[in-house]
Amino acid sequence: MTAIYRTAAGAAAVRERYDALLNRWPVPSGHRTLATRLGDTFAVVSGPVDAPPVVALQGSGGTAAHWLPDIATLAGRLRVHAVDAPGEPGRTAEARPPLASPAYAEWLDDVLDGLELPRAAFLGTSLGGWWALDHALRRPERVTALALVNPSGIGRRRTAPLLKFAVYGLLGDWGRRRSLAMVAQGSPADPARRAVGEFTLATFEHFKPRLEPIPVFPVERLRALVMPVQAQFGARDVLLDQRDAAAKLAEALPAADVRLAEDAGHFLPGWAAAAAEFLTIRARAS
Repeated sequence: MTAIYRTAAGAAAVRERYDALLNRWPVPSGHRTLATRLGDTFAVVSGPVDAPPVVALQGSGGTAAHWLPDIATLAGRLRVHAVDAPGEPGRTAEARPPLASPAYAEWLDDVLDGLELPRAAFLGTSLGGWWALDHALRRPERVTALALVNPSGIGRRRTAPLLKFAVYGLLGDWGRRRSLAMVAQGSPADPARRAVGEFTLATFEHFKPRLEPIPVFPVERLRALVMPVQAQFGARDVLLDQRDAAAKLAEALPAADVRLAEDAGHFLPGWAAAAAEFLTIRARAS
């Protein structure tokens, strides 16, 4: 078991704020705890029971609560299973097996089995996009479609901002706010996003993020994706070279719906409506 928090008191503080944020969920929902080989996995389920099923995976340092600003858009057309990933904040087990191992694909097999879903679409942002891609490549028979939002693992990772974040991390709350502002530049500032931003700041006061390099999928590997794919990228993403990622994915999958927003960063405005439309149309066509 990996200790992902600096102190037990910090872990408790993060979980208390997490539960408070879940209480603000804007649409009817249910909570599930699924048994997996990496430990118990927590999920928030929203949307019509008969709507196309989607497993939603957040990025590093994220939780199901990070879908709060967009869940009404997504759950209006989809049955969304927002899952806390292992080794991240939230209420899932703290295990962190190596990213390059088959452990996360096996974990998602167990998640699908626990949700009684033989197949589902996957929606992933940032590191969640990496997990979705990894599972789709290892288990294509279980993935009906992929909707990716600034995913990791395609374009080059930018190193200069990581050095800045390391310095800012030594400067307490001001430094954490400066780091978040760099990542969130251009993001809408509605109340739900502000609440999630404050939760993120509180989380990183206590949470120890992954330091492991994220494996990159070569073009040849991406060509093996057989399901419909939509990928939305922000050209101004400070964490990832998403212009490179968009070009690489378009080369690998000429039929994919690849979108590059020139004025957007890591948090893309308007992505949820585009993803919901794509996943709904693909579900009807299958």
